[in-house]
Amino acid sequence: MKKISCLFLDIGGVLLSNGWSHQFRKLAAEHFHLDYKEIEARHKLMYIPYEQGSISLEEYLGRVVFYNARDFTPTDFLDFIYNLNTSHSDMIDFIKKIKLQYGLKVIAVSNEAREINDYRIKKFKLNEIFDFFVSSCYVHLRKPDRAIFQLAVDGAQVPIDEIIYIDDLQLYVDIANDMGIHSICHTDYESTVKTLADLGLSLPQKIIGNQ
Repeated sequence: MKKISCLFLDIGGVLLSNGWSHQFRKLAAEHFHLDYKEIEARHKLMYIPYEQGSISLEEYLGRVVFYNARDFTPTDFLDFIYNLNTSHSDMIDFIKKIKLQYGLKVIAVSNEAREINDYRIKKFKLNEIFDFFVSSCYVHLRKPDRAIFQLAVDGAQVPIDEIIYIDDLQLYVDIANDMGIHSICHTDYESTVKTLADLGLSLPQKIIGNQ
């Protein structure tokens, strides 16, 4: 490979927990005593327009949760969602350090719903990592559509063979690889750090040890 100049990163599953995963939906259903199967069936009908920014979080929740009277408020539900979000601090620290050491552009290529995405950017200071966000809710495209990857390539303005893409879903990794974007399927911190080191993006052990 050429010298790497740019990273494309998924957010949920790589740097943070997934923003509104099926595990989180199940926890919410248990916490608020909801029918999980019914909530999940409604979610499957609504999540694509929500992630693509076609509808608001308020409308999404109105169709998926608050279509019946509840003994809790939308604010209660949102607070629960937001509090489930956590960071993978080892990956965040590592990406910050290799970005600085190698002068990398770092671009988010992620399926994210607007309100949750905005919350996560502020909460975890993701604007300290990313130069810009190709998030599904902003660009009205979502993975696995190849167009979202092409949009990120066009915006990066670097040769495609200088880009590495990291995602925790193999399908998305395969699509990006087929487009000529060298891609890594993230399973854990140690294996991703090793793979990046093999591709020329390594840090001295004493720096890694200080994370």
